[in-house]
Amino acid sequence: MGKQSGFMGGMYAVSEWIAKFSLTNLAWFAMNLPIVVLVLSLLDARDQGEVLILLIPIILFAPVVFFPATAALFAKAREWVRKDYMVENKSYWSYYRENYLQSVAGGLLFTLLWVIVAVDIYYFYESSTILTGVFLVTSILLYVFTVNFFATVVHVSLPFRKLVKRSFFITLGSPLLFGTIAVTNGFLLMVSVYMFPVIIPVFTGAIVAFLSFSAYYRFIIAVKKEEE
Repeated sequence: MGKQSGFMGGMYAVSEWIAKFSLTNLAWFAMNLPIVVLVLSLLDARDQGEVLILLIPIILFAPVVFFPATAALFAKAREWVRKDYMVENKSYWSYYRENYLQSVAGGLLFTLLWVIVAVDIYYFYESSTILTGVFLVTSILLYVFTVNFFATVVHVSLPFRKLVKRSFFITLGSPLLFGTIAVTNGFLLMVSVYMFPVIIPVFTGAIVAFLSFSAYYRFIIAVKKEEE
């Protein structure tokens, strides 16, 4: 009877986590629907003019749509990692409102950086293999920097400049954290995009946020222990 109870308890815990991940991810995906529609249209674009017409609204939407929605997703991930949901279970929408202004400010900065890197990759793609490689490596660095910004903005209360500076130093300060985020995120995104795209609206974002914040939080705790 004990074993049966343990099995049922385990099944309940698994189903509870699936529900948490899926409901939060669906909320995040719904908030990003304008960008999703534009990206899907971009994949079917026939010429450069059409690509440009679609890219402009994507760039404009990113700071005010994608970044606040993703910051809220990371706030829920922080709640799960720290088990704050056992004390105070805030909704996705509460976190969305709570972090909106700083996440939009971050969105403006990071969208600009991403546009610069993307333009450089496009420009040098056919003319310089070396520079293309350099900017591809830069894009990985920028990706981890962006992820660490999301984790930082929901974890500490600081002025915007200090949030960016802290995120940058964390990105460069731990090769282990950098590698963990780059490898796990890269693997999950490749599996989601190329093998199981159906899981993107349901699980991908939440899993990426959970694993990324878990690695980030372990790093923060390790640093605090070293300082004590």
